Amino acid sequence: MNAPDLIEDEYLGLYRRETESGAQWWRVSVADRPETYRLEHGVDEGDGSGAVDMDLVVDAENLRAKLKKWRREGFVMQSADALVFEPHASARTAFMPELQRAAAQALAARHGHTQEHETTIRIGHVDVPCGVDNPLVPRINPAYLFSARFNDIVEDIVENRRVMLIGHTGAGKTSLIEQVAARSHHGVLRSNMNGQTTVGDFVGFWTVKGGETLWVDGVLPTAMREGLWLIVDEIDFAEPSILAALTAVLEPHGRLVLKEKGNEIVAPHPSFRLFATANAVGAMSQFRHLYQGANLMNEAFLDRWRVYLLDYLSPAEETDVLMRTLSPHMTRSLATTLAAIAADCRAAFAREDLSSAFSTRRLLDWAELMLRTGDPERAAGPAIYAKLSPEDAALIRGIIRHHIAPAG
Repeated sequence: MNAPDLIEDEYLGLYRRETESGAQWWRVSVADRPETYRLEHGVDEGDGSGAVDMDLVVDAENLRAKLKKWRREGFVMQSADALVFEPHASARTAFMPELQRAAAQALAARHGHTQEHETTIRIGHVDVPCGVDNPLVPRINPAYLFSARFNDIVEDIVENRRVMLIGHTGAGKTSLIEQVAARSHHGVLRSNMNGQTTVGDFVGFWTVKGGETLWVDGVLPTAMREGLWLIVDEIDFAEPSILAALTAVLEPHGRLVLKEKGNEIVAPHPSFRLFATANAVGAMSQFRHLYQGANLMNEAFLDRWRVYLLDYLSPAEETDVLMRTLSPHMTRSLATTLAAIAADCRAAFAREDLSSAFSTRRLLDWAELMLRTGDPERAAGPAIYAKLSPEDAALIRGIIRHHIAPAG
């Protein structure tokens, strides 16, 4: 017997023997790695359906030795057809229906809990509890498009999960949170980690005013005390001391200890929510070179967040946004062409041909000015070209001319 022979059906199958304590069996099948074989052992009542109590992978040489040993011990091969049944197959088959039942029950429980609040608003397929209007509630953008891919994020907000949104600049990470807050009447604070934000700005500091020493809360304790939503923008640029302060409150009901204020403990208001955005974290790490100064983040820190990768809107979605924002003057034909231009610019950015991303905000600004001037090139001056290097402007000008022929 040589190794290639072992792959033939005559050596793959179920080997059984009867003992005083019951029937024992070994099952031989081809393993995932080349020239390796999976051996499963179990005890059953005659149909090969007993639970597996041993599961191992061996090479051809070890399998030859096992076959000889089994023959000496009285194991007899039943049939290669026995490979059709796997001891765990029934469990695998039942997993998805059982998961769907469990998910339906969990959804019903969440829905019942949400209904306990006096007022909710439907965002996507999620009922979001409403807060109290205050000056920090963002303004509603009526043309904002809530894609179905945002439903899980909105669910996490309701469940008070810590949510981190990653993606290229201009992908709409911050605006998603702000628009959920705008519709549900929750105030939002933003803290941009621009390299100049200190731990004092974030947590708080002592100051002297009128000859009196006063403590001034930073954005984190302010949001926690007042039940605001805090967005830490570009968290991958934050100082380690800021990340250390954040770690204490990353659990849903985590508390902040103000060591500088005599170890005062700040407990989170029930409406407090914590979010972060990043450009070069996790799945975006491959683009770190495009975001100079971004810091590495270890898995222990990331595991405290639900991390979602947000890409730019698809051309079809962006077409809808253009029409909804600039209705009734923006036609579908015009919107489709503009969305295609934006998609090509983003593809050039991903290839590193462009050093600047092309956000939906930039596209809308260009389209609005275009409707006012009637001239794409003239509108692109203040909306696009003047914000870029001459090289980037020239490349985008070429993309625009590829899609839009000059007026005759």
